[in-house]
Amino acid sequence: MFTTFTALALAGGGLRLVLQWQLRRRWEISLSIPSVLAGALVVLAGLPEFLKPLPFPVPLSLTLGLLLPDLIMTRRG
Repeated sequence: MFTTFTALALAGGGLRLVLQWQLRRRWEISLSIPSVLAGALVVLAGLPEFLKPLPFPVPLSLTLGLLLPDLIMTRRG
């Protein structure tokens, strides 16, 4: 059985995969977020509520699933 964290991370990764596929199929564009921004969003999602400088309603696991390809791979060109 998956934990809630794992299930949300997999859902975020699946959502990113489908979004990337649809954008490439319809408009031939590739969605990419700079690694620094992706890392900053993951850190912002991981902060406790009383330390967040602005409200970030997406849980850490979903954010990690959505941004993991940008954190792992570097795109050039």
